[in-house]
Amino acid sequence: MRNDKTLLWQITGNGLKKPSYIFGTMHLLCEDDARLSPNLKKAIAETDQIYFELDLDDMNEMMSTLKYIRMHDNVKLSDLLTTEEYDRIKKYFNDHPSMIPFSMMERIKPYMLTSLLGGFTCEKTDGMEMSIMNEAKKSNKEIKGLETTEYQASLFDSIPYAQQAKELLNYVDSSEKYTKSTEELVDVYKNQDLKKIEELTTKSESGMDQYLDLLVFNRNQRWMQNLNMILRDKPSLIAVGAGHLPGDRGMLSLLRKAGFTLKPIENVVPTTKEKVETKSS
Repeated sequence: MRNDKTLLWQITGNGLKKPSYIFGTMHLLCEDDARLSPNLKKAIAETDQIYFELDLDDMNEMMSTLKYIRMHDNVKLSDLLTTEEYDRIKKYFNDHPSMIPFSMMERIKPYMLTSLLGGFTCEKTDGMEMSIMNEAKKSNKEIKGLETTEYQASLFDSIPYAQQAKELLNYVDSSEKYTKSTEELVDVYKNQDLKKIEELTTKSESGMDQYLDLLVFNRNQRWMQNLNMILRDKPSLIAVGAGHLPGDRGMLSLLRKAGFTLKPIENVVPTTKEKVETKSS
């Protein structure tokens, strides 16, 4: 893995008439951290379409999430834990109210509940995907998805619900530790250190690292099957979770192996102070 510290890469060669780009996102950040660099805005302007993991602009696709996030066979969270464990989780969610009442969480796949917790201490959160989509809509770029909500949700049916419930319980019991882990991940992400991102992606104290093939590497291979055609169709910006980029089985390596040339692009995000000074000057 190269040591180029950037999340933005230009894709050329292998018969492409115009460059495309790939960018590593973080699905949830504090609002002030979910900002775009001038070069990322330039990449959006130079491409015709934006591919996220999911088509975030398709409301039907997004609404179908409600259908696919439920556990099969009427399994409930209380079926997967002891009464005492279940009560600990229930108390945690009641003490930390979210947009979803706990009564509606009973049948949601536990891994998805864990992903909702985040571990952020800021008041407002956002995602890089939404920031990119808002920028892309200014110039009416097409928004598309590399996979469907149904497929993405099906991945979590391959991980035993009991294992997912244990990870949720681990988070609830060690929320301060996970908050520190989130802070570490955000710092690494903001430093655009792909080597460190790879280390954090492959390190798991909950046992979920045994599912990296399912959640990361197999999906990378699946995306590559489509990207060979997508990149030849129109110049595109591919924006996927940063954990999918590094490593021998990461997207950067797979693109190179497919014959494309990858060039690191500087991705310096102006600080809030710099933005204010730029507006006033």
